Amino acid sequence: MKLFSQSLFDELAAKASASARQRTNYNVHATSSDPVQRFFVVANRGTYFRPHRHLSKSELALVMRGGFDVITFDDSGAVTARYSIGEGSSNVGFETPRGTWHTLISHADGSLFFEVKEGPYDPATTSEFAPWAPAEGHPAVAAFLEWTRAASPGSAPPAF
Repeated sequence: MKLFSQSLFDELAAKASASARQRTNYNVHATSSDPVQRFFVVANRGTYFRPHRHLSKSELALVMRGGFDVITFDDSGAVTARYSIGEGSSNVGFETPRGTWHTLISHADGSLFFEVKEGPYDPATTSEFAPWAPAEGHPAVAAFLEWTRAASPGSAPPAF
């Protein structure tokens, strides 16, 4: 039996705050070869989830603390939709279809979601990163992240 306590989530929030990426995850599945990948992700307001898509797998997430905006994009990076999930919203989770460009924006430090994806995990094929969004660590990340906080459907991404 696996039990997941509030103290585990508090520990993960502390790890996210200590991380340069401002997020951390906790795998529930035993190995990357498991056919179902299950994990908790804690993300602070300053984290950057580079827009990406999963060509062969969908993902399901339930927000358990805090809140997020999920933003979807077309192939050129224009925003197609923005969804609020978690605290302050009537939505508690989301499923992203295969092939959908998307990112998450954390509303507050310590925001947490539980994610389920099809396995096995293969870092070479799990995600395709958007060429119109800066890579993690790029000097343009801060400006891009600020743009995503206000972007609405139809907004085009800034050049970097």
